[in-house]
Parts: sequence; C-alpha cells; structure tokens
Amino acid sequence: MELILAIALFAFSSGITPGPNNIMLMTSGVNFGVKRSIPHLLGISLGFPTMILAIGLGLSALFQSYPIIHQVIKVVGIGYLLYLSWLIANSSSKMEGKAIAKPFSFIQAAAFQWVNPKGWIMAVGAIATFTSVQQDLTPQVITIATVFLCVAFPCAIVWLGFGVALKRILKNQRQQKIFNITMAVLLVASIIPMIAP
Repeated sequence: MELILAIALFAFSSGITPGPNNIMLMTSGVNFGVKRSIPHLLGISLGFPTMILAIGLGLSALFQSYPIIHQVIKVVGIGYLLYLSWLIANSSSKMEGKAIAKPFSFIQAAAFQWVNPKGWIMAVGAIATFTSVQQDLTPQVITIATVFLCVAFPCAIVWLGFGVALKRILKNQRQQKIFNITMAVLLVASIIPMIAP
C-alpha cells in the first residue's frame, strides 16, 4: 500500500504540473470547450499508461541496446512540439466564426505520448524508481500503469476545466489570440528542460 501511495504521489505531482499535455489540453478547453476536447482528454489519460506498459515490458531493453532510437524519438518529439506551438499561436478562435484548427482526436492524443519528452521522462522515471529487479517486473509495471491511469483522469480534468473557465474570461478575439500565443510560448518553454544537458 505504501508503494502504491508513493507511485500515486509521483503520478499526481508529475501529472498536475504544466507540461505539453496539460498546456495543450487547457488550450483545447479554451478554443473548443469540454465536449469537443473529451477525445483529447481520453487519449492522454489512456495513452500514457499504455506507454508505461510498453516501455516497462519491452521497449526499455530495446532502448538500452540501441540508444539512438530513444534519441531519434526525443528529437522528433521536440520538433513536433515546436510545430504544435506554432499551430496554437496561429490558431483561429471560434469568435472569428471560421475556426480552422480542430481539437486533437483520441488517436492523435494517445500517439502524442510517444513524442512527448516530458512523458518519456515521467514513464522511465516511474519505472526506474518503483520497480525492483529482485521481483517479477510485469506486475510491478502493471501496478505503475494502473496508478497513472487512475491519477491521469483527475489531473487532465483539472486542466481542461481551467481552460473552459478561462474561456468565460476571454471575451474577444484579441484576448483569445493573446492567450493562444502565451500558451504556445509556454509549450516551447516546457521543452527547454528536455533539451538542456
């Protein structure tokens, strides 16, 4: 029970803090509302625990044998986050009557976990910290993924709710544009720790 509590605290502290998923989910709440952002929320909440399972049950050995694969994923992820930042900064608001951007689908949000540098750090960190080589790895990894699954939903709902609340404050196109640019800058800023040596 103590181990599950420790994993839950780790999952909550890493899942509630600003990062690419949370910034994009909040931005989706502002620009598209709750209903249209639900697939995005579910993609994050289910996609990340799935990634933990995959890494913990097999991919970690592949990355140890071929570290270049991990490096390539990291570079692709950073490039993709920069591209998403540009899209967010230049997205139209509903107030313009011609919203050109669409919210993330479930598949897009789930797939995004694989190129999210913060997600990799969280997943690898959780597996390294909360598993023991003296015990069978499979139940340990399943426990970590299950705890993250339980904690991910409330964390994601908080950020989506924050975005929806902000939508009520942002009364005009200019305010929403400033918000989108600010979120794009924060998304870029969230990449800096992943780049720093």
